[in-house]
Order: sequence, then C-alpha cells, then structure tokens
Amino acid sequence: MKRSQILFLVFGVIVALLCSVAVYEFNFLGPIIIALAAIGIVYLIFVFRNPKIGLYTLIPYCFLLGFFSREIGGIQYGMGIEVILILTWLSSLVYYKKDDWQAIKNDMCLLWLLWFIFSVLEVINPEGASIVGWVTEIRTEALYPILIIPLTFVIVKNRKDFDVIIKIMLAMVLIAGLNGIKQVHIGLFPGEQAFLDGPGGVTHMIFGKMRAFSFYDAGQFGAFEASFVVMAVVLALGTSTLWKKVVLFMLAGVYVYAMLVSGTRGAFFALVVAAIFAIFLTKNYKVLFFGGMFMVMFFVVLKYTYIGSGIYSIQRFRSSVDPNDPSLMVRFNTQRMLREYMSSRPFGGGLGVLGVNSVYNQDKWLSIIQPDSYWVKIWAMTGIVGLTLWFSMMMYILGKCCGIIWMIQNKKLQIKLIAVFSTTAGIFFCSYGNEVINTMPSLLVTCLTFALVYMGPKFDREIADDEKKRSASSTDLQLI
Repeated sequence: MKRSQILFLVFGVIVALLCSVAVYEFNFLGPIIIALAAIGIVYLIFVFRNPKIGLYTLIPYCFLLGFFSREIGGIQYGMGIEVILILTWLSSLVYYKKDDWQAIKNDMCLLWLLWFIFSVLEVINPEGASIVGWVTEIRTEALYPILIIPLTFVIVKNRKDFDVIIKIMLAMVLIAGLNGIKQVHIGLFPGEQAFLDGPGGVTHMIFGKMRAFSFYDAGQFGAFEASFVVMAVVLALGTSTLWKKVVLFMLAGVYVYAMLVSGTRGAFFALVVAAIFAIFLTKNYKVLFFGGMFMVMFFVVLKYTYIGSGIYSIQRFRSSVDPNDPSLMVRFNTQRMLREYMSSRPFGGGLGVLGVNSVYNQDKWLSIIQPDSYWVKIWAMTGIVGLTLWFSMMMYILGKCCGIIWMIQNKKLQIKLIAVFSTTAGIFFCSYGNEVINTMPSLLVTCLTFALVYMGPKFDREIADDEKKRSASSTDLQLI
C-alpha cells in the first residue's frame, strides 16, 4: 500500500470516529459539520497540490454564489471568494518557481495595481464616506481584479488550460440560463420566492410579469447571457467539427431565450456590442459586410416594426431602442443632478457612498441616488479624476487586446480569443446602463478574459513550436 493511500485510510478512520462522537453529542448536526470540515480539508490538499484546482473551482463558485446565499443562507458566502483566492495565492507562492512569476510583469497588472492604490487612497476622501462601505466596495471595485488577473497569468500555462476555462464558463452560463427559464415555466425555489417577496419584487415584477433573474438579478443575468450568445456563435462558426457546431448553436439558442426572459433592456447593448467587436476583429470583409447588414436589420426590426410585440419579453427588449423610454429619462435626470453636485468634488464622494453599499452612508446625499450604471457609479464615488483614470485604463486594455488578437497567426486560437474578448467587450459597454462588470460572475469573466487575451501570443508560439516539431518528426521518418 502506498504512503498516500495509508494517509487517506487513517484520515477516513479519524473522520468516522469523530462522526460517531458528534452523533452522540450533537445529534444530526455534528456529523454534517465534520463532513463539511473533511471536505474542506480534502479541497485544501488538492489546491496545495495543484493551484489550478483553486482557479477552476472559483469559476463555478462565483456563478453559483447567489444560489448559496438565497437557498442555504446562514453565512456571508461572498467571503468564500476571498478564501478561495487567498488559498490559491498561497499554494501558488509555494508551488511555482520564481521564473513563473515573471509572467505578471506586464502593463495590465501595473495598471490594475495603480487603480488598486488609488482605490485604497479613497479611504481618506474628504467627503468622509463610511469605512465599512469603503471596505465592502473595494472588494469588487479593485481587490478581486488585482488578485484574479496575476493568478491567471501564473496558473494558466498552455492552451489546454485556456480551453478548460472556456468549457467551464459555457457550462455555468448554461446552468444559469436553464435556471432562469425554469423560474418562468416551472416555478421558483424558496429562496427565489423570498427574493421576489422582498425588495427584489419591485424591479423584477413589472405589470404582473416576472423578469427571470436566475442566481443573480435580472440585469446581471440578461447581460452575461446576451454576451455569451456571441461567444457560442463565434466558437460554432470557428470549428469544423459538426457535433461541436451543433452543441454550440444549441447553447446559443438557450442563451438567447434566457436573455429574453430576463426582460433586461441593457442586454441589447451587451449583445450588439459583443457582435460588433466579433465582426470587427475577424478582419474578414465578407463577414464584416454580412454581419453589419444583419445588425442593421436587427436594429430596424426592433426600432421600426411591431414584430413580436405580443410577446412581453420582446416588447421589453424593444424598449431599449426607444430614446423616450421613461426609465432612460430617469437616468438622464439623475446624471444631470450628479453633474452639478460633482462639479466641486473632483475625487467623488468615496467608495460605497451609493448603490448597494449606501446603507453605510445614510447621512450622505449621494446615498439616495440610484446610479443604474457602473460608469456613473465610478464617477460619483471617485470623481472626474477616478473616472478618467478608470475609463482610460479600460480603453487602453480593450485597445491592446484588439491589437493582440489581430497579431495571432493560428486561426483557431484567434477565433477563441475573439469569442472570449467580444463577450467581455459586451459586458463592459453594457455596464453603462447597469451595474454588471463589478458583480459576479461578470467581474470574474472580465478578469479572466483580459489575462487570457494577453497570453494569446504565448499560446500562439506554443502552437507554432508544436507544428515545427511535428514537421521535423515527419521529415525524419521520411528520411529513414
């Protein structure tokens, strides 16, 4: 018997004995706690044996975070993100050599570090926002990106890892989409019903019609389902394998329907922008022409016809192209009020002063403002200085990613990079209308995508080297 097998046997015996004692002392609750602790220990072992496990499990955890919070409850499951990231960081520091960490020496990591430092300095914002609100807000605003992006550079070693991440994301978006469809056609889980019965019902029950929200809220759900439609379609068009085409087009169909039942008007912009980026990045004039014509026709049908108006989801989607939409007017009025208030506050009101964390800043005027836009939220929290820094950083990264994709020589790899990057571009621009890019799982998708595209040239060289080796081996066989 191997040493590892003996250790697992001993571990199992210890767990069994502890469960027996726990049953005697705490009835059924004791064994559950011990079993969960045992699972945690096993997970810890696997993460420290291979940090990739930490990164791979982070993806489904972020997608299912809302499910845990609503249906199980009891603890702050958002803290699990930090736990997984810290464990993965610790295991990576032990597992990888100094040379492996050279991968984080790039301009994107530097930019996110500068943004993190700026966000930390916002704690001394002269407007005096709550420290608790600042701590809560900085997690999604700057901490998660500075933890996830460098980890991805270090852990993802080759294109096979890249493929695994794509497959996990596609699978999780499918699960989220099916759950949203289930909410409309079958019914709600108890936690979902409680969400509708609470404050969530105000924005998710409109004229007696429910907007599907899956594990999140309808805005987040609809936006990333829309963006992933483009990813699935691009991947389908880029593969020559029939069964893969069929599966990917079927996924795209599920994503489209999930997007529609979400009733999220912002999903229109996520879908259109992602499609525009995908068409633009192909640098194929035929695709550019026909894709452009399709997008124009799509807009014309929504804007100037009544096709599908009898279907609530399509009618709700159609309102996204109405310049006189009441919801849009409210947003413009909010921005006009903010413009005057922010004119004398170049560094904003501080992190967490508005939005979901405004509960910690009830004494501030900004706490009563609903930003309905992450771009506006950045402006209100960090002022024109912060907005300029953040927006310039994001546009630089988006532009550089486009340049990287155009330089990729391997067409299959290029298609995959176009697919994931277009998805993130859709999420970014959709965030002008909703808080999307700063919440899970869209935040995770964005961080992973940026790092993966930056590693595109590395994957490209790897493919070229493999082809050279195969060519050399074939030549040697012919000579023999």
